[in-house]
Amino acid sequence: MLTEKNISKLLKTQGFKFKIYNHEALFTVSDSSEKRGKINGAHSKNLFLKNKKNNFFLISCLENRQINLKKLAKSLDLGNISFAKEDPLFEWLGVQPGSVTPFGLLNDVNNKVKFYLDSDFLIYKTINFHPLVNTSTINLSTNDFINFLIENNKKVNIFNFDNYSLIS
Repeated sequence: MLTEKNISKLLKTQGFKFKIYNHEALFTVSDSSEKRGKINGAHSKNLFLKNKKNNFFLISCLENRQINLKKLAKSLDLGNISFAKEDPLFEWLGVQPGSVTPFGLLNDVNNKVKFYLDSDFLIYKTINFHPLVNTSTINLSTNDFINFLIENNKKVNIFNFDNYSLIS
């Protein structure tokens, strides 16, 4: 399992520029907006979901985005979806509740978790995610974030939550 330090090291090794901000533990979007301090760029809400066939999905959207799970499931033909439990969260992403992040996809060596990124992130120059723990935040360019995941064999599905459609 990768750790926070492994994520930073991997980003550096692969030539990506980023900033890391340390802060108190942030468990919710409300915590984040109140306690993170001044960190530029887009901030996220990350949902780890599953369906009845034990397929897992990570949704990363803008922090104040309202998500209609029924509409999401129907548009992507996922079947009935719900929030996944703590055990699969740790098994597949290597994180605890409150620390869900797309950087956790690097721990999913079998690519079992399908990842969907809110298309509105593409409007922002930089993007912010926890590096597997909720006591720090990594800020990097949005393009670098997407390229980092792709270079590490992760598929990034871009999803438009305004009309609930898959872009790519």
